[in-house]
Amino acid sequence: TQDQLKILEDQLKSSELSTVSYAALSVLPSATDENLHSNCFSENGSPKDKGEQEGAMDTREEADAIKSPSAPKGRGGRRSKADSEPKSALQGFTAFNYPPYVSTAASLHCVLDVEYLDFINGAFYSPTESPASTRLDEPEMLTDERLSLFDANEDGFESYEDLPQHKITNFSVYDKHGHLCPFDSGLIEKNVELYFSCAVKPIYDDNPCMDGGVPAKKLGPINAWWITGFDGGEKALIGFTTAFADYILMDPSEEYSLIFALMQEKIYMSKIVVEFLQKNQDSTYEDLLNKIETTVPPAGLNFNRFTEDTLLRHAQFVVEQMESYDEAGDSDEQPIIITPCMRDLIKLAGVTLGKRRQAIRHPTKIEKDSKGPTKATTTKLVYQIFDTFFSDQIDQNNKDGGGVKRHRCGVCEVCQAPDCGKCSACKDMIKFGGSGRSKQACQKRRCPNLAVKEAEDDENMDEEEVLPVLKETKKMSQAKKKKQTKNKISWVGEPVKEYYMKVRVENEIVEVGDCVSVSPADPSHPLYLARITALWEDGEKMFHAHWFCRGTDTVLGESSDPLELFLVDECEDMQLSFVQGKVNVFYKAPSENWFMEGGMDDDIKVIEDDGESFFYQLLYDGDCARFESPPKVTPSEDRKYKFCASCVRNKERDVQEVPSVYEPLEDEENDPKVFYGLATLKGEQYRVGDSVYLPPEAFNFALKVVSTVKRSHRKDDADEDLYPEYYRKSSDYIKGSNLDAPEPFRVGRIKEVFCNRRCDGKPDRMEIKLRLYKFYRPENTHKGPKGAYHSDINQLYWSDEEVTVNMAEVLGRCQVEYAEDLVESVQDYSSRGPDRFYFLEAYNARTKSFEDPPNHARSAVHKGKGKGKGKGKGKAASQELQDQEPQETTVPKLRTLDVFSGCGGLSEGFHQAGISETNWAIEMWDPAAQAFRLNNPGTTVFTEDCNVLLKLVMSGEKTNSLGQKLPQKGDVEMLCGGPPCQGFSGMNRFNSRTYSKFKNSLVVSYLSYCDYYRPKFFLLENVRNFVSFKRSMVLKLTLRCLVHMGYQCTFGVLQAGQYGVAQTRRRAIVLAAAPGEKLPRFPEPLHVFAPRACSLSVVVDEKKHVSNVTRGNGGVYRTITVRDTMSDLPEIRNGAAALEISYNGEPQSWFQRHIRGSQYQPILRDHICKDMSALVAARMRHIPLAPGSDWRDLPNIEVRLRDGTTTKKLRYTHFDKKNGRSGTGALKGVCSCAEGKPCDPADRQFNTLIPWCLPHTGNRHNHWAGLYGRLEWDGFFSTTVTNPEPMGKQGRVLHPEQHRVVSVRECARSQGFPDTYRFFGNVLDKHRQVGNAVPPPLSKAIGLEIKKCVLACVLVLG
Repeated sequence: TQDQLKILEDQLKSSELSTVSYAALSVLPSATDENLHSNCFSENGSPKDKGEQEGAMDTREEADAIKSPSAPKGRGGRRSKADSEPKSALQGFTAFNYPPYVSTAASLHCVLDVEYLDFINGAFYSPTESPASTRLDEPEMLTDERLSLFDANEDGFESYEDLPQHKITNFSVYDKHGHLCPFDSGLIEKNVELYFSCAVKPIYDDNPCMDGGVPAKKLGPINAWWITGFDGGEKALIGFTTAFADYILMDPSEEYSLIFALMQEKIYMSKIVVEFLQKNQDSTYEDLLNKIETTVPPAGLNFNRFTEDTLLRHAQFVVEQMESYDEAGDSDEQPIIITPCMRDLIKLAGVTLGKRRQAIRHPTKIEKDSKGPTKATTTKLVYQIFDTFFSDQIDQNNKDGGGVKRHRCGVCEVCQAPDCGKCSACKDMIKFGGSGRSKQACQKRRCPNLAVKEAEDDENMDEEEVLPVLKETKKMSQAKKKKQTKNKISWVGEPVKEYYMKVRVENEIVEVGDCVSVSPADPSHPLYLARITALWEDGEKMFHAHWFCRGTDTVLGESSDPLELFLVDECEDMQLSFVQGKVNVFYKAPSENWFMEGGMDDDIKVIEDDGESFFYQLLYDGDCARFESPPKVTPSEDRKYKFCASCVRNKERDVQEVPSVYEPLEDEENDPKVFYGLATLKGEQYRVGDSVYLPPEAFNFALKVVSTVKRSHRKDDADEDLYPEYYRKSSDYIKGSNLDAPEPFRVGRIKEVFCNRRCDGKPDRMEIKLRLYKFYRPENTHKGPKGAYHSDINQLYWSDEEVTVNMAEVLGRCQVEYAEDLVESVQDYSSRGPDRFYFLEAYNARTKSFEDPPNHARSAVHKGKGKGKGKGKGKAASQELQDQEPQETTVPKLRTLDVFSGCGGLSEGFHQAGISETNWAIEMWDPAAQAFRLNNPGTTVFTEDCNVLLKLVMSGEKTNSLGQKLPQKGDVEMLCGGPPCQGFSGMNRFNSRTYSKFKNSLVVSYLSYCDYYRPKFFLLENVRNFVSFKRSMVLKLTLRCLVHMGYQCTFGVLQAGQYGVAQTRRRAIVLAAAPGEKLPRFPEPLHVFAPRACSLSVVVDEKKHVSNVTRGNGGVYRTITVRDTMSDLPEIRNGAAALEISYNGEPQSWFQRHIRGSQYQPILRDHICKDMSALVAARMRHIPLAPGSDWRDLPNIEVRLRDGTTTKKLRYTHFDKKNGRSGTGALKGVCSCAEGKPCDPADRQFNTLIPWCLPHTGNRHNHWAGLYGRLEWDGFFSTTVTNPEPMGKQGRVLHPEQHRVVSVRECARSQGFPDTYRFFGNVLDKHRQVGNAVPPPLSKAIGLEIKKCVLACVLVLG
């Protein structure tokens, strides 16, 4: 033995054996007992000869048989209870890579399978507490009177219906050779016989000491092991099943405690995950990490903190537990494995799905948590719309044979297993004697790969993903293919100015203003419907058709009311021979008492379906998907026989698109130009002296500023051995970079408006020209981007450089004033609108100098009025301002109810816009509700379920249980909120199960709030994918409800980065306005932003819809960067927890001055960040500071951590088929899957600076670009999440220069919250409040559009 150990010591020195393995071996000689001699040595201590080793060979043959799927089972393997019907299905299985100790038996040529040895500890079982002779065998032990519940009556044992249950303590588990073995590593499933020795105690004895226990030896072999106790208790219960009894484990023996501690860690980890996701199926991966990192392990376990590394270490085991948990559930329950959290874990950890080891069973049925969302409180209208639509859909699915047939991936073990023949799905199969109607797969063969893939189809798109652009859809009128009829047609009466008023079609009299049906060429298409607006004869009997469109031709699709039509601005001349017959179409006008009728509709049916009757209430714009009240147009008496409202509106639009000139100025006849005082374009007037926006390509500047070079961030000389993952950075694209961001609009002041004369001396009005003075922005001067960083975003420099442009290029008007002439401060002037600029100096590009502006640069209106830098605020100045500026009409603030308010981002933006006063807010999560109260002390905040509150109001209650006054009908003028919709977002199609979830979802509750209160304005905010959920069915039904209520409505996707934050955040917005109000338009972008993040069109039913935005990705201001956002904040360390600190400096950028507020605030709040584990902190320290740096830049080295431990180097042990070898010939694969083989659990590595899971799955996940990524000073944030995690969904969360994740205040600034805004709770609570909020600058921009609509109505009424 000593000789063999000497050999091992030499191997250690030559790095052939790990230190851990040698340490384990060094203690073995004292631990070896008769097992050592009986297994590998003869009686005299010499190695056994070949014949004596046959017993050892048996083990190799067994293992070889198991490794081959087609081989027969190994000899001596006991059948497990898997062959019987399971008592439950939560399985405790997986092979996990324990430290690969090399046993003494192996070192002494004991012939054992290498794979088997991976799971075997280097120690042997050695009884310590009692001599082996006093220990009882299993059958004898079970009859001991100390364990009997029946007073030692042996018949009592026979009377058990199930196996007896006992508890065991001081246990050790070992194989037949005496090697201590983990029982969860897959050995039992491979028919390796494992035994255990222990003290057995009665089931009611909770004391883990050995007193009163029955010493027992070599119980088993173990047929199955199991876990139970997922009921919120402190620990999970672990048990064994043998042929004779079930045993629940208490404390291990001292020699087995290290092995058992590792098993307990992952078993307890699975317990945390199962119980967390039972109650929080909508949680994200970051939410789960939050739960894990804040959970204190129970006393008695050998670890004191859980980390992300713990979760990833045990991910395979945890996911398999979840698969088993799902199997235990009802067949119509949504599997937990497809929740966003589990999908992210599966991808990140590279978990293999569908592995089934049937030998593992549970003795008790798992109680699945029945707690779900509160049943939705709905109004009758909302309920009937959803119920009618879905019952029709589900009935149709049943007729079609149970909906979509469940397919399988065919790869995983689940798919390859046979049908069980026992579950409800199998019993319905024809081959098992059933009807065959359900067409569902065996419940035991539910393919997890398919379930996860379907759920992925519903996943949010990458914020920077570029969507494919579809071809423009043809206009409806062009697409109509019609069929002529053989009806008899004759005029009735005489024509008036060639136009008739009546015509007879067959036996019906049709008049101008009547509606008719037109036969389509395709008989499967429903009839086209149109209003006749004129009748005349032109060789053929003709009519002018103003078309209606059916609901199925709008964005509503199949969710629409089949009898509801929509007016469209489409019309055409056609022959009367196409008319099939007369139909009745009436206008459904909103009732006089519309606002008070909410929640009272008993029947959603408007009219009876007689095949010839229809109704309409709204005009539809197909490009922008806008439903609006039809404009009231009354034709004059002489035009009533040929008046078409569609023609009038289309003509007005066409006229507006073409520039026009008015007010010609006196000029000489021989002048080649004709000058004018006024030009118009798109309804806007432009005069000499006005300032205008132009696209960036309209003109260049005399000074050529050196543009930012698209530098490659890749190092060609990277040391491949030191940085083995650097090769993955093949692309020069950096996430969060502004290199591709366009320039903001050019600004110019009109010097002249003119047309060139044609040959005949008349002006060529087809080409109207503008002569402009150019304005420089700070970044256009020699100062470059640094000049822009310190300047106001609306600051310009006058220039005497001139340029001539086409009037058609003008994008809009703006106001540019000389600051010295202002009669108010620059801040006050700028705050009164987005299109306001100022200048203090002129720029001379030739001399690269700043000068006083010339006299002609000053506004004719304001010249000489100011008193130095806009500071003048005397009475005279104020009076002059009142004389010059038209008084701004005061807009009454709307009484607002904010549902799902969070900490108040949506309301904050509306308050900044001056459009609303949030009187009431509803938020169930207490920390967010407390934050809302802190910032809105005058608001009544309800911290309870919105369904409960609506039920109270609908039943006539005035207050809730806490005495808070409830808003009543007529009180709420604006309703805003973002209802969570993840509860039904897991599957791509609706069926009876997902419908029931949707029917009870908060989206439905929120629509019921709208129906009951009937506010003037309604806003629904959600994730971008809200418009795509369930093939856009969620969006369609939301709009359908609003349309049926009588609301005007529209939807769009907005990018928050275009409204003044350094963050990409696309959000779906549904806007609605009551009858009589004006439907708001979506705000035009204010800031330019990265084009990759600005794909905002929405495809519904293969038709592309765009918002009303006309300027595309252009913007009036430059983009806001990370530097703008947070460069002034003081340096802090990982885990900084001081809630209030000093700023330690002045604001540097316009954004910082704006976000700090006008009032002096010396205290900076919430500049705190999460305390990351020692390993994560070490990784962050080693991420370089260069732009684009992430985990792929980590060196493969050993690092001493702050907790005193040392990391390991990542070992590359496999050939990577995709990436080959490195330049030095080194391997690149870390798992057998890199070679195209199944994953081998033994390949897992932990506690490495480069996280093993990232190269493991990087090839199929875009190399995990961005994880452990640093923000770039000149770039922008990824979507701010609720918990910044370096390996989370948005992994770019490291500070650009400091070795930590971003702070709460930095995240709040990325959302546009003022520094004075307060958050509540611990650091994770605050991160969640910030991450869930709507960026206030985005809601402010929407609020200003609502304000325009309110103002328009005020002016009309006033």
